[in-house]
Amino acid sequence: MTDIYLHNTLSGQKERFIPMDPDHVRVYVCGPTVYSYVHIGNGRPAVVFDTLTRLLRSAYPRVTYVSNITDIDDKINAAAAEGGESIKDLAARYTEAYLQDIQTLGVIPADVIPLATHHIQEIVSMINELIDAEFAYVSAGHVLFHVPADPEYGSLSKRSLEDMVDGARVEVADYKKDPKDFVLWKPSSPEQPGWDSPWGRGRPGWHIECSAMVKKHLGETIDIHGGGADLTFPHHENEAAQSRCANASKDYVRYWLHNGMLTLGSEKMSKSVGNVMTIRSLSQKHSGETLRYALLSGQYRSSLAWSEDLLVQAKSSLDSLYQSLRGKDHQETSSAYANLALGAYPQSVVTALKDDLNTPRALAAMHELGAALRRAEDEEARNQARSALLAGGWLLGLLGQSPDEHFTAGDAQDSLDAQQIEALIEARRQARADGDYAGADRIRDDLAEAGIELEDSRDGTRWRRR
Repeated sequence: MTDIYLHNTLSGQKERFIPMDPDHVRVYVCGPTVYSYVHIGNGRPAVVFDTLTRLLRSAYPRVTYVSNITDIDDKINAAAAEGGESIKDLAARYTEAYLQDIQTLGVIPADVIPLATHHIQEIVSMINELIDAEFAYVSAGHVLFHVPADPEYGSLSKRSLEDMVDGARVEVADYKKDPKDFVLWKPSSPEQPGWDSPWGRGRPGWHIECSAMVKKHLGETIDIHGGGADLTFPHHENEAAQSRCANASKDYVRYWLHNGMLTLGSEKMSKSVGNVMTIRSLSQKHSGETLRYALLSGQYRSSLAWSEDLLVQAKSSLDSLYQSLRGKDHQETSSAYANLALGAYPQSVVTALKDDLNTPRALAAMHELGAALRRAEDEEARNQARSALLAGGWLLGLLGQSPDEHFTAGDAQDSLDAQQIEALIEARRQARADGDYAGADRIRDDLAEAGIELEDSRDGTRWRRR
């Protein structure tokens, strides 16, 4: 029996995960709106739900993971106009950049990565269904969802209609029957992107795209829907209302999962606040694996304070795991342990992840496995411990390099490349062989000043960057 427990935002409780169809688990996660390089906060849901999907794939025979990209939005229009670039080209460029950035974080691409602009027909069809069922209406060239028509509205975010703030991320306008009504379709000016529809040339609102894409790629009911906690209201609340009212099945999402935000100081990291750190800029100084470790170091539902100290600690912890694996003839990576049956992975790591994706506890279990590997006294015990550590690494998306690659990888800021370092190590070896110990010490000191640590053993000299 697979006892995975997940915190369901809808119930507010941790529940045992029971998929609708145990032979096919369906997962959808909201991706970014692509109008600039994404910040590290956008990387958190990508990493969190990648880790969850790895766990699910090990427990169930088939998992379909869909994560969308919003490539039609007023922010995209504004960025394209400011940069003198076509909307289509700008969205395509930042879509590709986003996919590269999450690959840097070790994220396995979703099975389907749908674009909003490729689903206009499905969006128009769903809007028509909502109009026909009298949950939506046409007014002044717009189509709006009538919030009071849905008695379950507010059940996800736990807000009553009376408590809701009118106009929260939706426009308050005189063409609405109720200030809380939100846009499904809006008219486009000649310079704005638009498509023909029964209500005139226009473009979809933000919320409807996810409802339409979920229905097309996963069906009317799905097992898990994920995203950042900031999407709970209004985006996910509105999406759930649309899908409940348009679909024959009223059971749209069985488990809603939301990750906490990254913070800098006391503020949420946000492009609108202007306090963002992009994945692209951070990866110039830190490895993608270090960034991933840092993102996994906090429980996913809690906010995570992002800082240089967090990254220093993440690198040190990652170095410790790789050091446990390091050996002259052992350069295996965690990729060799992809998609095993759940029982083949280390129980301590699995137990932590099955408990609402408790990654801090899973990381602690990884370090216990690393300590066991260092204590192993014979080759058989070392091989077993090494395999357990690498297998756990795959579930967490870590240890994807060989130990030597991890310790010797450099970046543009390094003064010495690998070939130069190896040449200096050879010069030091020759100096020692010639009895020039002072010269050998000078080389070691010069390497240390350049951030290179040497480790002498009977098998030779290994090195690592600090």
